[in-house]
Amino acid sequence: MFLALLLAASLSEWIPVRWPSGDPATLELLAGTPVNCLLVERQHWSASLSAKAAGQNVQLLGSVRPKEDIAAAIHTAREQGMHGVVLEGDFAAAQSDAARKLAGDAKLALVELPSRRGIRFQSGASILGTWQGVWPGIRPVDESEGAHAMPSGGPWIDTNTGFLRYARSLHSEAFWIANTPPEGQVIPVDRYLQVIGDAAMVGARWVVALDNGFSRRLMGGETAALADWKRICAQLAFYEDHSNYRGVPAYGQMAVVQDDSSGALLSGSVLDMIAVKHTPVRPVPGSRLGPQTLSRATMAVNLDPESLTPEQKEALRSFTRGGGTVLNGPPGWKMPSTSKNGLTVDIEDVEKLDQIWKEMNAMAGRRNLGVRLFNVSSMLSFFQASRDGKLAVLHLVNYSGYPIESVTAHVLGRYKRAWLSAPGGPRKPVETYEVEEGAGTGLDIEVVASAAIVVMERE
Repeated sequence: MFLALLLAASLSEWIPVRWPSGDPATLELLAGTPVNCLLVERQHWSASLSAKAAGQNVQLLGSVRPKEDIAAAIHTAREQGMHGVVLEGDFAAAQSDAARKLAGDAKLALVELPSRRGIRFQSGASILGTWQGVWPGIRPVDESEGAHAMPSGGPWIDTNTGFLRYARSLHSEAFWIANTPPEGQVIPVDRYLQVIGDAAMVGARWVVALDNGFSRRLMGGETAALADWKRICAQLAFYEDHSNYRGVPAYGQMAVVQDDSSGALLSGSVLDMIAVKHTPVRPVPGSRLGPQTLSRATMAVNLDPESLTPEQKEALRSFTRGGGTVLNGPPGWKMPSTSKNGLTVDIEDVEKLDQIWKEMNAMAGRRNLGVRLFNVSSMLSFFQASRDGKLAVLHLVNYSGYPIESVTAHVLGRYKRAWLSAPGGPRKPVETYEVEEGAGTGLDIEVVASAAIVVMERE
């Protein structure tokens, strides 16, 4: 029992990277980095690689795909001294359960990375995750480039944060998103920094995956690749240095009642539309709808009223009796639960979002629902606040590829002290000043390169 508890505690601290080589000597690239967990494809498994990893306190997980012999893979992983296996893809529930028992008997960790729809949120696993995600970044709004504008206007940022907010509302422990770079593209290092921040700002971890060209150059010791790898590891270290804030509750006076049946598993859905406008918002799964999950909210968006149980509907009526405002989805309107690719909202469904988007905008108006941000059109943000109101945390991720200057934030509440941290730099104090809006606090941030975290305290 003690060993099981010790393993569960360490799982939350694993910082995962897909490792493209079976050469034990390449693990020297991990020296001085925060990386402590590698996902390795079957052709790279070996006892010598496992021994080298163990000597560096690195967890080695073997990737197993559907149609492979799971029992044989677990046996091999144990014989070669690996720490666990990762089931990547959609396995039948009976297969997953059998694999978990086999891994447990072999004293190996088991991590499941299915499609989004295959995530078993009720499994009780310490790590949940998925292989399925969009590649974050600014999407061009020029239709000649194959893109389309969303109801919230441009620039539209492809992001996994809406889905990850929902996933984290159901699972507060470690959550991995293991999407890989687009095939056939050379990815600039700045894009990798954005993908790391896209997951990390909402408390998840991206399983770092390098494009094929980068991998070859890095394994070959090319100077430029080594410099880029150093920047990637510095970005990972930055978020791990601030991991103590992952447990601070997400804050937002707007709550969106949504489940997987109403688009919560899709990127480009309602949560992403609101986030692009920097309105603090909290997903509330219908299954958890109640006074506690609606606390600190002043308005709620109920996307699929017909799906709620009588008890859930009563929770919303109680919310309105307490002074809250509820916006229900239009009669007969239903957010699709899935899409053609199972990942993003279909183009033909975007128009369906327009009506409810306009109503949400009208309901929120120009009110400050937690924090208002200025000069951040190429960024996304995430706002947290402790329940006692003494601490607030503002995350910013810059998707533009160049530094953004003169960012201003107006935060609800009076905060006396604030400081800013950014990758590769020291923590710096930020001057605060009072703003009339919501008896709030103003902050001026000189520049945001790839990412920044602003921490505020009342005393």
